[in-house]
Parts: sequence; C-alpha cells; structure tokens
Amino acid sequence: MTITQTTAPALRIPAVNRPVAVLGSVVVAVAVNLVVWLIGEAAGGSFEVVDKGVTTYVGGSGVIMSSAVPLLIGMTLAALLSYRWVGVLRVAQVVGSVLAVATIGLTVSATFDTASTIALSVMHLVLAPALIVGLEAMRRGLTA
Repeated sequence: MTITQTTAPALRIPAVNRPVAVLGSVVVAVAVNLVVWLIGEAAGGSFEVVDKGVTTYVGGSGVIMSSAVPLLIGMTLAALLSYRWVGVLRVAQVVGSVLAVATIGLTVSATFDTASTIALSVMHLVLAPALIVGLEAMRRGLTA
C-alpha cells in the first residue's frame, strides 16, 4: 500500500521594487472595485445617499478616488518608512487591513440601498488583499 500526499499550490508572490508594488496594488484594487461597482449597478444599486438633505452619488470617479487615494497614501508611507525599518511593512499589512475592514461601518451606517451597501462594503474588502499582497511583494523585493 502506498500513501500519496498532495499539496495545494501556494500563492506565488513576486519580489518587486517599491514603486511597482505601490502602483500595481493601486491599479489592481481600482480595477477590481470598478468591476464590483458595475455589478452593484447591474444589481439595481443606486449608489445615492441623502445626508442633511443633500443627495450624493458615488459614481465611477468616486470609486476610483476612494480606492486609489487611501491605498496610495498608506502604501507610499509604508514604502518610505521601510528605508529605515523593513518590519514596518508587516505592521502596515495589519493596520491597513484592519482600517479597510473597519471602515465598512461607515458604509453600513449610511443610508444606501441594500445593493449599494453590499457593493461598497465589498470594495472595502478588496483593499485588504491588494494591500497585503502588494506589501508582501515589496518586502520580498527588499529582502531578496
């Protein structure tokens, strides 16, 4: 009798330099979030919220800005700090992911319709793996 052992292939994260890691993560997150936004629109989401009598629409440009700016700022800050301490990249993975998930509460507490709330919440969740993988690729590029 023979015992066959199989293993699942591991995710292979390449080693890249700081600019590639930051810009690559931002581009991927924005692209995925635009797809999520389009799916939300197709599902009947209005992406409108009324606050103090003012109606605000979260359109494609809003999705791009809301996805790109925090990720760009956070990853750039981590990249700059990594010149002094590479360990900051691990800290940034945790802190950035927690912030991305925690800010879902802001979306849920707003008065969006259900489809919009779900789509916008998923967009927050997209930022976490983009951040984790991007910072890991950067870390591997620095330690290689």
